[in-house]
Amino acid sequence: MLGKLFATDKGLSATVLRVLLGVVIFPHGAQKLLGWFGGGGFNASMRWFESSFHIPTIFALLAILAESVGAVALVAGFFTRIAALAISVNMIVAVALVHWKVGFFMNWNGTAKGEGFEYHILAVAIGLALLIKGGGKWSVDGVIAKRLKR
Repeated sequence: MLGKLFATDKGLSATVLRVLLGVVIFPHGAQKLLGWFGGGGFNASMRWFESSFHIPTIFALLAILAESVGAVALVAGFFTRIAALAISVNMIVAVALVHWKVGFFMNWNGTAKGEGFEYHILAVAIGLALLIKGGGKWSVDGVIAKRLKR
């Protein structure tokens, strides 16, 4: 079973998807965990999740970790499938709690009351592809899978 977790497609497509999803998601996690990029940091993010959405503490923590630690893990290709699943679930919950009511489209003109969910669909699709393919070329998962085969 452990071998299946780390097994990976050796092609470049999974590598490109993995690295780019990690790079795009990381700033959102850094806002919540570290207060970077204009974010409120860990304590403010936890309070926001708990008070605004009534998310239990453990799930608020997991959301922050998925977007920060999970994004870094994706870039490295370490536990790719778990990180991709965590980010996908995080995006689905974000759509359900916040973005669904705004509609499909992003708020390019600043006229909507929030952002739509088209970005989230793409993130979930990439996450699902990574669940299927694994970390791809140049991933820590690939190195681990090779060692497990011995």
